[in-house]
Amino acid sequence: MHVTRTVVSPRPTPLPPFERVVELHGPAVLRLCVARLGPVRADDCFQETMLAALRAYDQLRDADAIRSWLLSIAARKAVDLHRTRAREPVPVDDVEPLAGGAEAVVFRDEALWEQVRGLPDKQRQAVTLRYLADLSYPEIAAAMEIAEPAVRRNVFEGLRRLRKEIATR
Repeated sequence: MHVTRTVVSPRPTPLPPFERVVELHGPAVLRLCVARLGPVRADDCFQETMLAALRAYDQLRDADAIRSWLLSIAARKAVDLHRTRAREPVPVDDVEPLAGGAEAVVFRDEALWEQVRGLPDKQRQAVTLRYLADLSYPEIAAAMEIAEPAVRRNVFEGLRRLRKEIATR
């Protein structure tokens, strides 16, 4: 006699209502948007991210990966907004006020953040997401779409370079 056994896989965790997802993870997504785009354009990125997430929410397979999924969407939307805005002409009457950067965030130590802006791209992103957006290393890895050890290395190298530049001031 032959007995057939059916293996029943554990039922995946059900997805919470989308409103709850926005409540829980919205602040982290907004911090990422601010870190990538500045406070002026962050709202647009946040809205685009949430719209895209809402459209694809019912197709999400892993309820435990919602935060990293949202951060990945936000990172891609930030890149899209950078590309879109870079192509748009900006009419100005006077070029001089633009020298300081109209969308620049004012920090306490502007000289330090100027040096951060001078870091290589991945180091700058990692340091900014870690210390300005206050994201954890796994969240930064998801947002930058790189491995967590690479994030840690980029933060380490960025900080080492900043310390060296500050010491020579």
